Amino acid sequence: MEEQELIKNKFIRTQKALSLKPALGLGTGISVSRITKGLSCEIREGDYVYHTDMPSQVGGNETGPTPGVLGRAALGSCLAIGYMMWASKMDVPIDSLEVQISASYDDGGLFDTSDSPPGYTVIEYLVKVKSPASKEEVEQVLDQGDKHSPYLDVFSRAQPCIRKVAYEPN
Repeated sequence: MEEQELIKNKFIRTQKALSLKPALGLGTGISVSRITKGLSCEIREGDYVYHTDMPSQVGGNETGPTPGVLGRAALGSCLAIGYMMWASKMDVPIDSLEVQISASYDDGGLFDTSDSPPGYTVIEYLVKVKSPASKEEVEQVLDQGDKHSPYLDVFSRAQPCIRKVAYEPN
């Protein structure tokens, strides 16, 4: 498990640096999403470019995944990465790890045809782990991963969302 040892060393180094200088952990991520055609969207952050769109039945062009796909992917990959980081830190060998995100919704909230919220009504995640470690050790890893997961926190805890407008009249 050479990879896990590398992850552990970098985890401990980063943990120590943040303990000594907490300001190193502060930051602001900025993504810019721009409509390119109809409901097709280009998202840029740093050197990364992503595309989202909607299905044709709601007016989209089907040129990319929906924002919901990226949201579920963000949660699932954040959990998977966090679990692997904590497994490495805790010296728990992992042979394979997979996270499946299942999110239920009612589009009536989006289209104003029901009293349902426009977002998810429930999110479930299934973690599949293959490890020579005991089930108890694996569950301790998962508990630490859940406790420290940025996106599990984002999905679980309401935080202020502050809209600002930059309007340019024609």
